[in-house]
Amino acid sequence: MGLLQKEKNRMKTKKLLKQWRIWMLIIFLLISFISINHQFGEQAIAVSAVEQNSTAYESGLRTPSGDTPPTKREKILAINSREIKTIEEFNHALSSIQTDNPVTITTTKQAYSFIKKSDDIGLTIADFPKSNLRKGLDLQGGTRVLLSPEEEITDSQVQDIISVMESRLNIYGLADVTVKSASDLEGNRFIIAEIAGVTKEEIKSLLENQGKFEARISDHVVFEGGRKDVTFVCRTDATCSRIITPCQRSDSQYVCRFEFEIALSPDAAERHAEITKDLASGPTGRGGRVLNETIDFYLDNILVDELQIDASLKGQKATRIVISGPGAGFTQEEALESTIKNRDRLQTVLITGSLPSKLSIEKIDSISPSLGEAFVNNALFIGFLAVIAAGIIIYFRYRKLKVSLPIMITVVSEIYIILGFAALFKQNLDLAAIAAIIAAVGTGVDHQIVIADEMLRGGSGSSKESTKRAFFVIFVAYAATVAAMLPLLRAGAGLLTGFAIVTIVGATIGVLITRPAFASAMKILLED
Repeated sequence: MGLLQKEKNRMKTKKLLKQWRIWMLIIFLLISFISINHQFGEQAIAVSAVEQNSTAYESGLRTPSGDTPPTKREKILAINSREIKTIEEFNHALSSIQTDNPVTITTTKQAYSFIKKSDDIGLTIADFPKSNLRKGLDLQGGTRVLLSPEEEITDSQVQDIISVMESRLNIYGLADVTVKSASDLEGNRFIIAEIAGVTKEEIKSLLENQGKFEARISDHVVFEGGRKDVTFVCRTDATCSRIITPCQRSDSQYVCRFEFEIALSPDAAERHAEITKDLASGPTGRGGRVLNETIDFYLDNILVDELQIDASLKGQKATRIVISGPGAGFTQEEALESTIKNRDRLQTVLITGSLPSKLSIEKIDSISPSLGEAFVNNALFIGFLAVIAAGIIIYFRYRKLKVSLPIMITVVSEIYIILGFAALFKQNLDLAAIAAIIAAVGTGVDHQIVIADEMLRGGSGSSKESTKRAFFVIFVAYAATVAAMLPLLRAGAGLLTGFAIVTIVGATIGVLITRPAFASAMKILLED
């Protein structure tokens, strides 16, 4: 009997390997494995983001684009020939290098050299990703902002808004920035910005304000914010960007000032010469002479500051301009913090320009990184429990491993292919997506039970007829699921899109790949 059973098992194995549906499942599992690209190597760190106009940026380092797979980011190998593997080692190696000394950061792409001007070189690093799976905001912490335009805008204006917002966020070297458009069932347009690792207080004013900057002389606009007129903004170089200390006491507050240089385009310099050529000049009282008009800086039509213009610049094509502004607080620390915030905001607007429309914040959510890590652990634990619970119930239902084991293998395969799809198409995995995966597990188990029951019962027809009856039920359930998910693609201003997409993808993978493979396997395994 033992030899006969072994021969039967050998024959069943051969039949299984001849089933094209099973090979299709295997091929999709291999594609998913390649897409996810598991990293089993030693610990390492990678470039996550680079602040524009920073020391690191000027050396050639750049923030990875949104299309860059996580495992393709530049891996940091060494600082000044000192091997680096952890964030702590990176920070210690960088802090041990004195200011004004050379620094060489070696990555898997090339070596970047620069002179260290301060401890902040504008570089954000992170642990090297273990796979190409992208964690959503819920799982890594950060801020999600839902904004709506205050006026009707076109599709091209929506794309302009997204472009400017991405530029503003990337200026600060923020990692994993996602800005996308959305709409609800009523046709209202929204902009969704998801930024990892920042609080809502840090990001609110940066996104909500339109940020229209103008420099005026005698009500004539000399230049505006944006790359059309402003070709360079000094940010991290202390020789051209500084906070003027000590702060001055004014009534009950302290007032500090900032200064930084910008470079103007030839057209803006020409406008400066044309506007100032007929202006009169007068003495300053300190031995110098200035023009009788000031250059006034306006941000969103609010006067930020005004500066006198030296008489030597009359009719000149000035390509270098000093921008100045104040910050106030009840203590010197508050005044300094306010001054730095005002400077950073003004620099950002000068670099990126204004938004095509003013935006209002409809909803803002903030999740701490520690809470995001807890969500990951809880989601993995719940997912594991769901699979185990399903396996136990199935075993007690059939009392046959040749039924319960293929069901569990199919469930795990379905989950892995869904993750492969997420990695391949750069779909973020958030709590909604994980909930959709768990829902897909439940739906998959239901469908496989229908197939198993039809085959075990046999009915009045052949196994082929039993399979047809089972798949009729499965396709009806699939159509109902897809129909229920379609409205969610736009409901909630796009916040439920991830759940809807993963649910539809999971159901489609089940109907087209895993359920047919399971049915083929069961047909052979249940043979006498």
